[in-house]
Amino acid sequence: MSDATLYTATDSPDDFAVQISDQIESFIVSVREIAKGDEPDSAVPFLLLEVSQLLLAGGRLGAHEDIVPDERYEPDLGPEQDVDDLRERLALMLDPIDVYSEVFDPYEPRKAPVACRLSDDLADVVADLCHGLAHYRAGRTTEALWWWQFSYFSNWGSTASGALRALQSLVAHVRLNQPLEDLDGLDTDEDLMESALEEEAGKVMAEEIAGPLGLRTVK
Repeated sequence: MSDATLYTATDSPDDFAVQISDQIESFIVSVREIAKGDEPDSAVPFLLLEVSQLLLAGGRLGAHEDIVPDERYEPDLGPEQDVDDLRERLALMLDPIDVYSEVFDPYEPRKAPVACRLSDDLADVVADLCHGLAHYRAGRTTEALWWWQFSYFSNWGSTASGALRALQSLVAHVRLNQPLEDLDGLDTDEDLMESALEEEAGKVMAEEIAGPLGLRTVK
C-alpha cells in the first residue's frame, strides 16, 4: 500500500493535513468551475472524477485514528459560506438528471428509497468542507482535521457516496447503451414507496444524457 494513501506513524501530521487540505480545496475549486457551465459536455464525467478523488481523502480521514481538537469548544467562524448560488447553478446544469433515488443506510432496512438531488448533495458537501477549510486557513490545523473527520462520518461522506453512485450510474447507463428512466416531476419531499418511484419514472430522451456527457447517442 502506498504511503500516500494512509496516514501512518512515520508520516508527519503536518504532511497529512496538507495532503487532505489540498484534496479538499481542489474539490471545492473544481466543483465551482464545473458549475459555471463553461464545459457542459464534460460536466458529469468531471463531477464523477472529482467526487471519486474527494472520497479518497474521506477514506484516509476515516481510517485515521480519532482526531481530538485542541479546544473543548469550536471557535466561532462567523457566518457560514453561502452555497445557494452553487446549488442553483448545479441544479440548472443537471436539470434532466438532478433527482435520483438512494438508500439512506444500507444497514438500516427501509420500505422505500429516498429521493435526492445531485445539486443539493454537492452543495452540502462543499459547505461542510468549507467550514473545515476556514479553520485550516486560520491556522487551526487540528480543528480542521477534526471537523473534516467528524463531518465525514456524520454527513459529507454518505452524501458524497450517494452522489458518486448516481454519477457512476449515469455514465454507465450511457456507455452501456441503457436508457434512463425519467425522474422529472419526482419531488424530493415526497415519501414514496419503491413501486411508486418506478411508476412515476417516465423516459429521459437519451440525447439529454449522452449529449451533455459527450458520449455516443443511445438508439
